[in-house]
Amino acid sequence: MAIEQQLRVPGPTPLPQRVVRSQSRPMINHRGPEAAIVVRDIVEGLRWALQTDNDILLFPCSGTGGLEAAAANLLSRGERALFCSIGNFGKRWADIATAYGVDVVRLEVPWGEALDPEDVDQALAQNPDISKVFVTHNETSTAVVNDIRAIAAVVKGRGKLIAVDSVSGAGSMPIPVDELGLDVVITGSQKGWMAPPGLAMIAVSKAAYEATERADLPRFYFDFKRQKGFIDKGTTYTTPPLSVMYALQEGLAMMREEGRENVFARHHRVAEMIRDGLDSIGLRLFAPEGHRSDTVTAVHSPVDAPEELKAFLTLLRTRYGLVLAGGQGELTGRIFRVGHLGLIDDGDAYSILATIEQGMADSGMLSRTGLAVPAAQAVVRRSAEGASQAALAAR
Repeated sequence: MAIEQQLRVPGPTPLPQRVVRSQSRPMINHRGPEAAIVVRDIVEGLRWALQTDNDILLFPCSGTGGLEAAAANLLSRGERALFCSIGNFGKRWADIATAYGVDVVRLEVPWGEALDPEDVDQALAQNPDISKVFVTHNETSTAVVNDIRAIAAVVKGRGKLIAVDSVSGAGSMPIPVDELGLDVVITGSQKGWMAPPGLAMIAVSKAAYEATERADLPRFYFDFKRQKGFIDKGTTYTTPPLSVMYALQEGLAMMREEGRENVFARHHRVAEMIRDGLDSIGLRLFAPEGHRSDTVTAVHSPVDAPEELKAFLTLLRTRYGLVLAGGQGELTGRIFRVGHLGLIDDGDAYSILATIEQGMADSGMLSRTGLAVPAAQAVVRRSAEGASQAALAAR
């Protein structure tokens, strides 16, 4: 008998049954009035989630397509631009711009560390001709979250444009676009939005559109200005993935029913449960305290050899159905990652922790079990006590 899988990679994420059912709706004319309702519902839902009045553009592609779209629309060949990299996806964004002929200034930190806003300020001071900064909010490959508020304050304080990769952060963690003055923010349907892969969603400011008028990089499929014209009419330039859009529409409806702040609070609580539970069984977290993501947790390998880590992850998948992610790039064989975004609650966190703990015991890494779930339960109790105190203070 096949074991039912519990998918806990940092995207794609599990789909709620409501979302699964929504995808079975009949196909419609993607240029017709029914599709326009879906597009406008998604756009308004994303504006609500991202706390922005900016345009929302939808492109049929992965999150990487969204990164390429931002580079192609904002930059010119030979233009100097600052790309801040803290992991595999920050590096990818800089590589994309390099491929387009941009003069890329790379501000890189060791993987597992966060950006220091002062370093961003120094890089801009040393390169006064730079007018655009590209930065990762939530680095999926390392489970490190940058202090995007502080970084944005530095960038906007110098009068520069800022583009943010929040593919795995937006929708699960606060990123108030208008409050922070973010010019371009990219996210993807397969992350916290509880939809399948297939759509990049991009928030674009007025200043960003003005920059596209001056940019000269070649673009066709990813043209912001043209896509805006189609989105304003309730459609997209190319044929959209309608089933993915149905799913995203339903996922956004579920988020609005829960409430934006409640969504963020749930992700933070579950992340703390996962972190404390893993710590209780002797596992070392990869990201530094104060910069740990609420959507993915990276863990140092509990074994010495990469093939041993691969065998451990295979055991979790084949014996217990728990699917986790390994490391990427230079972290391959050195870490594993637990995704906890989108459709996840306290019960799921208990299950994840108990399974990892049992798998470690089966592999001879632990001599006793029963520690991880109580550690997570303590987080829930603290969270409930904090909520009660806040409610009393608000009376």
